[in-house]
Amino acid sequence: MARTRRRDRVRTPPPPTRRIRNRELGLLVLAVLLVVLAYVSLGLATGDDIPEDLALYGVALTGLGLVAHLCVRRFAPAADPLLLPIAFLINGLGVVMVRSIDLSLQTARGTEVAFAPQQAVWTLVGVLVFCGLIVGLRDHRTLDGYRYLIGVGAIVLLLLPSLPIIGQEVNGARIWLNLGVFAFQPGELAKIGLAVFFASYLAQNRQLLQTATSRLGPLRVPPPRSFGPIAAVWAASLLVLINQRDLGLSLLLFAMFVLLLYVATERLAYLLGGSVLFVAGALFAYQTFDHFRQRVEIWQDPFADPSGAGFQIVQSLFAIADGGLFGVGWGGGRPDLIPFSRTDFIFSAFAEELGLVGVTAVLLLYFLLVGRIFAIAVRCRDEFGTLLAACLAIVFSLQVFVIVGGVTGLIPLSGMTLPFASYGGSALVSNYLLVALVLRISAAPQPARPVRPAEGVPT
Repeated sequence: MARTRRRDRVRTPPPPTRRIRNRELGLLVLAVLLVVLAYVSLGLATGDDIPEDLALYGVALTGLGLVAHLCVRRFAPAADPLLLPIAFLINGLGVVMVRSIDLSLQTARGTEVAFAPQQAVWTLVGVLVFCGLIVGLRDHRTLDGYRYLIGVGAIVLLLLPSLPIIGQEVNGARIWLNLGVFAFQPGELAKIGLAVFFASYLAQNRQLLQTATSRLGPLRVPPPRSFGPIAAVWAASLLVLINQRDLGLSLLLFAMFVLLLYVATERLAYLLGGSVLFVAGALFAYQTFDHFRQRVEIWQDPFADPSGAGFQIVQSLFAIADGGLFGVGWGGGRPDLIPFSRTDFIFSAFAEELGLVGVTAVLLLYFLLVGRIFAIAVRCRDEFGTLLAACLAIVFSLQVFVIVGGVTGLIPLSGMTLPFASYGGSALVSNYLLVALVLRISAAPQPARPVRPAEGVPT
């Protein structure tokens, strides 16, 4: 009898999906605590007191995280448990950094600056859009049936800033759409749509693109017509560069398609062909566009004109150097000296206040997020889902590489923003869409792997 009672008291383990979601909830709580501690540190450093709006900020942050978690728990219980907490942590730290930049600008100018509350509102919008996609899209394979509609819609979004009246040019790039009530960058949403289209196109034509029937010297390569898609995307990226002067988006579109084509076919010829076209396009842009030539010259020697054309990158390098190993602390830097510090150069502001150790931790968060997305692509059993997850991982990693490489002087500046960290509603919403789409792929039920018969066993 006693043994029976002991057996009755043994708790059955929770189902796997519950354990996954509990893990996500625990990581979200940790993310919220880290962001709140960062905000407290900022308040103590700049005002010698705990911020008055700490309670409101903490409750709002906790509420948003809980809403996103409950949405995933209810509608995508088998989804990856790490992506949302990582994205939420980077987003929260970005809001704190934007607040630090606000305070620095306020001290320097003597006027009220409040971009952090706007970024908090965009975080709310991003989480709502995230939840909307999780609830509305029950199976990522549904998108495969609308590939051409999505592709045409993405192209329309890319072309909208070129229209008169509603198209708006900012800092030499015509990438904004001004609707009067608000302005946004349609290219941020277009890259998600193009990722869906590219993945669907390559999943449908993968066998054809893999076939090598021609020779180029000692190498067997696909037929010339197989390079047509690369040429078309190359031409489209040049069109974006010519009409909108958006170097970052042009580079992103072409690079993500060529890299995804290589992932889909494992043909080195596509990678080599894409590299040749990239070099040709870069030379064309260098010879044709003054702003592109100027960026290359600044990259080669930013100290040739430190108070003029090279001012941005020089101030960025000084800020990174001032940060040293452990940084000057939250609120201790001078991000007001860096132009566009809350958007293009927010990584430099992080480096100054958190130091090498802090930005290394931030970069590791990005690496972990991209690694998890690639792992989801490997685990996915349908070809469309695999290529879509891989393409989204490529898009995300390219953004991080281009912006970090630009502000540190590794590559020329391209005018992109750091995902989840930089100020800006368009980019933040599109990045939450990206994470939601990857979570939906990871939550899809996967068919069992075919069992291979053992060697020597007749089938």
